Amino acid sequence: MAKIFKPGKVALVTRGRFAGKKVVILQTLDQGTKAHPFSHAVVAGVERYPLKVTKSMGAKRIAKRSRVKPFVRVVNFNHLMPTRYALELDNLKGLVSAETFKEPSQRSAAKKVIKKTFEEKYQTGKSAWFFTPLRF
Repeated sequence: MAKIFKPGKVALVTRGRFAGKKVVILQTLDQGTKAHPFSHAVVAGVERYPLKVTKSMGAKRIAKRSRVKPFVRVVNFNHLMPTRYALELDNLKGLVSAETFKEPSQRSAAKKVIKKTFEEKYQTGKSAWFFTPLRF
């Protein structure tokens, strides 16, 4: 089951607070750790998706509506549903690790870098599916 989940792969969270949110897998741990004794993945996802933008809107309004609120989390493989999509995030490869979750300041710093990366990806227009909320 874990072979499906590789770094860069997009998945959906099926349980918990972030159920229905899209995430990109940053790191996988098949054997688990002492803190999390189950196979899991470190993921970064979109908590709040950007809003619709039209031609008639001004630059300030477009900038405000194009914001992305990210989250970083450790998720059990059983609570992830793989998709066929992948997201190239070269600058996030070594950013988040197990030590990141121990210190709140490191976690917030990682979230800021992820937010910047996600917003840059959104501005390019590629990977549009990742930045649209699921409708169900």
